[in-house]
Formats: sequence, C-alpha cells, structure tokens
Amino acid sequence: MPEKQFTEVLQFIKQARSNAIKSVNTELIDLYWKIGEYISKNIETAEWANRL
Repeated sequence: MPEKQFTEVLQFIKQARSNAIKSVNTELIDLYWKIGEYISKNIETAEWANRL
C-alpha cells in the first residue's frame, strides 16, 4: 500500500513540473512576441534606420 501512495505523490510532482514548464514557455513566447513587436515598430518609425 505505501508504494501506491508514493507513486501518487510522484505523479503530483510530475504534473506540477509539467505545469511549471508550460507556464515558463508561455511567458517566454510572450516576451519574444513583445520584443519582436518593439523592434518592428522602431523600424517602421525609422528611428533605428536613421542611426545606421
């Protein structure tokens, strides 16, 4: 019986890790999107193009 309970605890840990990884990936995608948008807007307004 204790082995089954230990297995359940391991499943809780694995699920929490999976959820954490998904959250981090979501935040990274959001960050990259914002960086791309920032660069795109600066190129469009020629602020960066004039500095080259």
